[in-house]
Amino acid sequence: MYLVVFRSRKRAGYDAAAYSEHAAAMEALASEQPGFLAVKTYAAEDGETVTISEWATREAAKAWRCHPDHATVQGEGRKSHYAQYTMFTCLDPQVSTFDSSENS
Repeated sequence: MYLVVFRSRKRAGYDAAAYSEHAAAMEALASEQPGFLAVKTYAAEDGETVTISEWATREAAKAWRCHPDHATVQGEGRKSHYAQYTMFTCLDPQVSTFDSSENS
């Protein structure tokens, strides 16, 4: 598994409707890519958002990063939407789970 964590803050006055449209389109397109496993986005009260995407392999995540439609929207994000962002990646993360239904 390969994880990509994308932390971001939007610019003051960014076009929220256009951003939402881009985000929805990219999530739908990502879900169709080979090796895609899951994506979730969380928003904090201070305006920061965190998107976590899971990929089967590093190569699958890199292919997504370079997808032409995704690359176009990334450029638009840097130009119009994001004040700042940081991306973290992790190959083969250590995973621990807990499920209370298994302890009944």
